[in-house]
Amino acid sequence: MQSGNIVEFKGVQKTYDGHNLVIRNLDLEVRKGEFLTLLGGSGSGKTTTLMMLAGFETPTRGHIMMNDVPIEHVAPHRRGIGVVFQNYALFPHMTVEQNLAYPLRMRGESKAQIAAKVARQVDMVRLHGMEQRRPQELSGGQQQRVALARSLVFEPELVLMDEPLGALDKALREHMQYEIKQIHRDLGVTIVYVTHDQSEALAMSDRIAIFQNGDIVQIDSPHDLYERPANVYVAGFIGENNILAGSVERQAADGAITVKLPCGREVTARVAGADPATGAETTLTVRPDRLVIGGDASSLGNSLPGRVLDITYLGDHFRAQIDIGGDQRIIVRRPSGQLSGKLESGDEILVGWRVEDGLVFL
Repeated sequence: MQSGNIVEFKGVQKTYDGHNLVIRNLDLEVRKGEFLTLLGGSGSGKTTTLMMLAGFETPTRGHIMMNDVPIEHVAPHRRGIGVVFQNYALFPHMTVEQNLAYPLRMRGESKAQIAAKVARQVDMVRLHGMEQRRPQELSGGQQQRVALARSLVFEPELVLMDEPLGALDKALREHMQYEIKQIHRDLGVTIVYVTHDQSEALAMSDRIAIFQNGDIVQIDSPHDLYERPANVYVAGFIGENNILAGSVERQAADGAITVKLPCGREVTARVAGADPATGAETTLTVRPDRLVIGGDASSLGNSLPGRVLDITYLGDHFRAQIDIGGDQRIIVRRPSGQLSGKLESGDEILVGWRVEDGLVFL
């Protein structure tokens, strides 16, 4: 990855009605050559941020810099940015070849240059033999490839993608995730990608920016977001998580926090952020895949008795919902091969996890 930033948002705000801020005060740096995903719920501001970068929306306040030049008042077609939308936005009356050639024709390139670049893109996205087909004659995955190739054909430094795989089925979506990531690696182009799909973001990104109510609440690598979320919102948004209410009992010399759960049991976990005061209400999170059930649970730092409410077999893994008392339930997710014997609803069972796998938030 190259050093430096290709894009900077500086104090950017956006409102559509003059009162309610869709983007509050955005400071964001996009590194050259990285795959950055903007992730968040509906209305969180991720798509508005992408549209401002593309030039289809104008900031109400602040500046957007590209290669140290302000671009907030530069027309979209003059920014030199490739864009891929969920609906692909292909010209229906044009063939694949004509769709790919269009951005080059608009830039006044010669016929020889256009032919060479179109052929290179057709080869890259493996659409040989389909050059004369129109979009309606292509499958969803093939249309997506054309849209991707068209965004890259004029060799931009930056490509923006807005939910580009949202219309595809699961198998094809996963295949195209690999295709896009491979193209990113091969070309070294910078990609800013918008999705609401957490697993997609985790699989594809160098960094992920989590949006909430017009702000970025955390921007980090997929690993650090999953293992070290900044707050309860991120902990619950990235991957599946058990979120349990409790109160602080005490703090050990090594910094671990003992939390009392509503069921009356005590568990120990590491703390996120400032040390909480004794008696403070707090939230404990632990990932379903870090939980162990049965006899092995007794050897871990935390263990609780529970009762199986439901168990679902999902091929390579199973999910069990367990009542631990105090009107609290937790989800356990384990590989199917680790399930010894038959587990049924109503079974009394021990559930446990390591101290370092729990995280306490104020």
